[in-house]
Amino acid sequence: MSAAAAPEPVAPNRLDRRKAKTRQALIDAAVRLIAEGRGERSSIQEITEAADIGFGSFYNHFSSKEELFQTASEEVLERWAEIIDAACAGIDDPAEVFSTSLRISGRLAWTQPEMAGFITGSGFELLDSSRGLVPRALRDVHAGQAAGRFTVPDAEIALSAVLGGLVGLLRIHEREPSRVAETSVDDLAEACLRMLGVAPAPARRIAHLPLPAHALG
Repeated sequence: MSAAAAPEPVAPNRLDRRKAKTRQALIDAAVRLIAEGRGERSSIQEITEAADIGFGSFYNHFSSKEELFQTASEEVLERWAEIIDAACAGIDDPAEVFSTSLRISGRLAWTQPEMAGFITGSGFELLDSSRGLVPRALRDVHAGQAAGRFTVPDAEIALSAVLGGLVGLLRIHEREPSRVAETSVDDLAEACLRMLGVAPAPARRIAHLPLPAHALG
């Protein structure tokens, strides 16, 4: 007796596509509001206006603005994580992985300004996230400690300092772009590597290695 054939996938119809487009418009609006520092203060009316959809459409997709902002945050953090993972594929040295992740994240100010704005809008709340740079950086610091590459005693305190540096650099770029060059990101990575315990010469070399072109947008 032959096995039953798998059902053919059903292509989304026009209504499904319109619903998906409306839902994405709400998510994109939420990301912009977070980037502008207005996420928590925004009303549903302001969100739907930013998304250019009717107020009543909101509840067809989300039960509350908290659910929307959570979804928007998860989507941005997942995109961020994918960029980092692609950039670090094939790198074995924990110090180089850490540096590459930080340098790619700092360059979001040039490659993906809206994502950079999301990072500055979220600030230290990112420390509580299970996605994006922070959990990966913590993993990489622990790997560096285990391999003897990093001597910093407390990985989480060190990571707080790194995030502060990243957010500060991105904020300065937002306000005064001419003050911050892409090489400033490499200088930040070098300083962070030294804080983690890497000697000055290798820290400088690692922080100025070529970055994978596909990760630079």
